[in-house]
Amino acid sequence: MNASVIAMFPGQGSQREGMAAHLIREHPGTAGAVFERADEVLGLPLGRLCSEGDAERLRATEIAQPAILATSYAIFEVLRAEGFAPDLVTGHSLGEFTALTAAGVLDLADALLLVRRRGELMAEIAAAVPGAMTAVSGVPADRIEEICAGIDGVVELANYNAPDQSVISGTAAAVADAEELLRAEGAGSLVALRVGAPFHCSLMAALEDRFAADLAVAEFRDPAIDVLSSVTAQRVSSGDEARELLRRQLTAPVRWIETIAAAADLGCTDYLEIGPGRVLSGLANRMLDTATVRSTHDARRISAVVASYA
Repeated sequence: MNASVIAMFPGQGSQREGMAAHLIREHPGTAGAVFERADEVLGLPLGRLCSEGDAERLRATEIAQPAILATSYAIFEVLRAEGFAPDLVTGHSLGEFTALTAAGVLDLADALLLVRRRGELMAEIAAAVPGAMTAVSGVPADRIEEICAGIDGVVELANYNAPDQSVISGTAAAVADAEELLRAEGAGSLVALRVGAPFHCSLMAALEDRFAADLAVAEFRDPAIDVLSSVTAQRVSSGDEARELLRRQLTAPVRWIETIAAAADLGCTDYLEIGPGRVLSGLANRMLDTATVRSTHDARRISAVVASYA
């Protein structure tokens, strides 16, 4: 396989107030239809929440997850209607559900229901065990792993985002202890993430069987577009494998460095972040020297992407 264009779908933390207002207003037949379907499936005014909802409401993990998926997929539908057809798709954490939907593995309705359920289960963990996630820059990943291993409590390396950026996840107390040691280690920055639960660490293990039961009910088809999993940084071969990877990703770290490297090895030269944020395009810019990297963060950028594929 020789790929050229990869679509990258973001995860939780990319949400923002009003992120879908321009989509619903300017693209009622594509983006608007996605939110109409989401409202119907979830029994939530998701379109209104993504257009008018406040930041605190959107931060709740059981709302944020379907909101980001719907917004990202709505942008994908806008682009697809204009002729955009990626060679490869991938997603960061939650974004893997969007990637699988774009690739035809999941129906939009099933994807929305699954991420709503995923968010509800994660919120249960967050309510029972206060957790936190912190982005760390300036300390090598292997040294972060060593520091976390010496902490009394659960704190683990959750995201390998870029050579100079990782994310730790765990109980609030253990993350705070790790932050203190990382400051002493010379961390360039420590940024608390806007998420509602400690994702991608062993605290999520209690959810695996329960979420596996929900995954078992949904229909998973084989990919119509090649998918790179951020759990393994390898292509997803079948719908059954996709289902298992979504179970594993609750506790498994996000291997984003390896995923982007795998895309480059497959020949990708155009990296397009499809969603409300710019984190993934920023990470790609830091890891790739000659590739074209773009985002769809706002109406202007979407118009530019549409024009380039027209």
